[in-house]
Amino acid sequence: MREKCGIFAAKTENAPKKAYYALMALQHRGQESAGISVWKYKIRTLTGRGLVSEVFKGKELTKLRSNIVIGHVRYSTSGALNETQPIETSCCGKEIAVAHNGTLTNFLPLRREYEKKGVKFRYSVDSELLGTSFLCHLKETGDEFEAMREVFNEVRGAYSVAFLFDGKILVARDPVGFRPLSYGRGDGHYFASEDSALRLFVDEIRDVRPGEAFLISDDIENKVLVKERHHHCVFEYIYFARPDSLLDDVSVYKARLRMGMELAIESPVDVDVVIPVPDSGRAAALGFSQISGIPYAEGLIKNRYIGRTFIMPGQFYRELKVKLKLSPVREVIDGKRVVLIDDSIVRGTTMRRIVGLLRRAGAGEVHVRIASPPIRYPCYMGIDIPTRHELIAAFGNVEKVRKAIDADSLAYLSVEGLKRAVGKEELCLACLTGYYPEWAFDF
Repeated sequence: MREKCGIFAAKTENAPKKAYYALMALQHRGQESAGISVWKYKIRTLTGRGLVSEVFKGKELTKLRSNIVIGHVRYSTSGALNETQPIETSCCGKEIAVAHNGTLTNFLPLRREYEKKGVKFRYSVDSELLGTSFLCHLKETGDEFEAMREVFNEVRGAYSVAFLFDGKILVARDPVGFRPLSYGRGDGHYFASEDSALRLFVDEIRDVRPGEAFLISDDIENKVLVKERHHHCVFEYIYFARPDSLLDDVSVYKARLRMGMELAIESPVDVDVVIPVPDSGRAAALGFSQISGIPYAEGLIKNRYIGRTFIMPGQFYRELKVKLKLSPVREVIDGKRVVLIDDSIVRGTTMRRIVGLLRRAGAGEVHVRIASPPIRYPCYMGIDIPTRHELIAAFGNVEKVRKAIDADSLAYLSVEGLKRAVGKEELCLACLTGYYPEWAFDF
């Protein structure tokens, strides 16, 4: 399960270079491609496949000189793989570059409406529709905020987005606030999917409010244009965001620590050692250890030098990849009863292999505790969750999953325990409960 992408926008000195470093800080949100667009009398864009350091190597950045920039790192959930962002498109006599994090739920019917009006699209990715909608309404209204208000009223789904056009940047977060977006002010104005990327440059940072838009030209203006009930994606707290980020004033690290604490209270187990699946289960495992009093240990060591392209067919190579990626510490595991902590189980195949690694390393018992409820439903708001028939928990009970992963016991955190850990009621829990926010599908 992966996030779609991360975005960055800024007006500041040395903007392209700062975008480079910010995108590196957002690299966990997408590793397929990266791109930067600047304004220098016109839009200039540089994108490529791979990591940020691979795309902007050598003197690539020196080709981009500007004090205004938007940037993007991508993991694709829609569109062709080669449709790297920011994308450049045009409509109504204007050019625009778009960087978008999320997925539009009414993309296809809305695109067909625009095509009937004679609009021609360059790409298959839904992000282009945001730019097209904005430019069409800008021509009608003559005002950037009114144009964005019309986009909010027309487009459904998840979209934290940055537009670059006419030497200006407009940055907005959808009225429900599915995807995160932060604003920082100091020697310039900065926006990023997570505040951890902004702390490279400024200290004065806040969350962009749902339905809020910022327009940066010679000065900066901001307005909350549309207000809906907030539904921040809960998996940002469980897995996607960096642990050192604050999302809507909630510390991601502390939320994950509390998930482990709640898990220990709800599902205690008599074992000798608490072991996390690195890196995703580490904070929850610490919380589990603190509440249970069971010692915490790093029983699995992660190899950080396995390349992204290490994908081979066949069971033997899949098993080999797990062994290369995670290595058991026998001195911690041998002869011990182990409780293994992770953030989630999706298909179950990786967890089964990890349990097998621990057993081969001498674990007497392997109990699995998951710091989130079972994932049973697909996401339509920008998270790449497999189809429902691939989700191991979708059609079976906990005992079925336990047998499939070959654990001695298995327990998940409850939905109520998850809410207590995050400390917010305004969460999108659709992939866990099957109840989707009405606004996202009101079309």
